[in-house]
Amino acid sequence: MSKNQNNQRSTPQNLQVLHEDNHIIVINKRPGDIVQGDKTQDMPLSEIVKRYIKKKYNKPGNVYLGVAHRLDRPTSGIVVFARTSKALTRLNKIFAGKEAKKTYWAVVKNPPKKKEDVLTHWLKRNPKQNKSYAHENEVKDSKKAILAYRIIRELNNHYLLEIDLKTGRHHQIRAQLTAIESPIKGDLKYGFNRSNPNGSIHLHARQLSFIHPVSKEMVEFLAPPPSDSIWNAC
Repeated sequence: MSKNQNNQRSTPQNLQVLHEDNHIIVINKRPGDIVQGDKTQDMPLSEIVKRYIKKKYNKPGNVYLGVAHRLDRPTSGIVVFARTSKALTRLNKIFAGKEAKKTYWAVVKNPPKKKEDVLTHWLKRNPKQNKSYAHENEVKDSKKAILAYRIIRELNNHYLLEIDLKTGRHHQIRAQLTAIESPIKGDLKYGFNRSNPNGSIHLHARQLSFIHPVSKEMVEFLAPPPSDSIWNAC
């Protein structure tokens, strides 16, 4: 990624913290941030959050932080980290058991044929390509993927979809929207005709609600999308 894109990534100083308590910390991830370390060796968001906590609370030694779920690198939006091992165990169960309600925003150029619909596909992952393919019927090694969408705004030449994710599959929204010929703006990997200048795609984890792993109260978070001409119009 270019130097310009680097400036748009999260740092301990510019971290967008939506919520923090003794057990969890909720971040609005910027596009380009990677949630966990990978072969790129770029500093992951998990490490950035650790450094933020260490400095803010003047913590000696290592800071504990658990990764409960992930977002694709070019996407933005809500990511929850656990600050205690007890919280991580419970968050893992919440996300694995589909007890968290996830709402996404996606900007597309080609509107879906229906203003709202429920999409059901069978997703098969290709690890070599780091890509998932959506099939109408079950194929070997595929997993069922379900989402509900509705068009909530018509922009100049683009459409804003609100997506209620029912299952959490690899690249699910990206693959399913491509399957109905509505690829996400900037998503070259899934068929959009050109990339966004900063390497992002217009997919944003907008809203997340779940039962807090320790207080047992319902918590709900809302993340503003990144600032660009299209997101600002949304």
